[in-house]
Amino acid sequence: MRVALFITCFNDTLFPNVGIATTRLLERLGQRVVFPQAQTCCGQMHYNSGYQREALPLVRHFVEVFGRAEAIVAPSASCVGMVRELYPQAAAHSGDPALIAAVAALTPRVYELSEFLVQRLGRTDVGAYYPHRVTYHPTCHSLRVLHVGEAPLQLLRAVKGIDLVELPNARECCGFGGTFAVKNADTSLAMLSDKMRAVLDTGAEMVCAADTSCLMQIGGGLHRQRAGVAPVHLAEILAATERSGA
Repeated sequence: MRVALFITCFNDTLFPNVGIATTRLLERLGQRVVFPQAQTCCGQMHYNSGYQREALPLVRHFVEVFGRAEAIVAPSASCVGMVRELYPQAAAHSGDPALIAAVAALTPRVYELSEFLVQRLGRTDVGAYYPHRVTYHPTCHSLRVLHVGEAPLQLLRAVKGIDLVELPNARECCGFGGTFAVKNADTSLAMLSDKMRAVLDTGAEMVCAADTSCLMQIGGGLHRQRAGVAPVHLAEILAATERSGA
């Protein structure tokens, strides 16, 4: 299958290794990965901050760039949630019938990575090897917007060598929420403190998630405490093999 990688601006700017891991994983599973170089921000930051009108050109651009792709895969539940949940709203507000139709045709082909692997490819064992003690944080967008369910955990449970431990109160938000962490810093910090306590209680070496934005929040807090727990994206675990020296 020809898969268009939607890297997201957050990963492209701050976590390029996640995009590399996603590509390596998909190609190992026999997918032909292409990277549309004209892609830009999906507009989530603008839309969620109240600038819906300003986000519309980005919606149009995304449709132009990815409109012919057979499947669009992103290592970000947050950005996929923007496209699938809010693009139809943005298109409706534009009053442009052509855009409304184009978005409706596009959104069913946009997948978060674990969704694509489990639901589209029917794979849970992807041949990964990761000999570390890991706990998994289900991000708010993966839980409440995309409803990916057990897909990430199914994939992690099939990883050879992994010691996967359950995260207490896993469904609680980490406190990032984009600009929420800036506008409501004290509340965000309190939520982060609860999440870090839960992570540390597992005794894990790594905390895993499907969004690097949440991993930046949690990992940053753990780093400042010198807790010795590292953040790792789901794609990085699934891309690791015995041959890669994970």
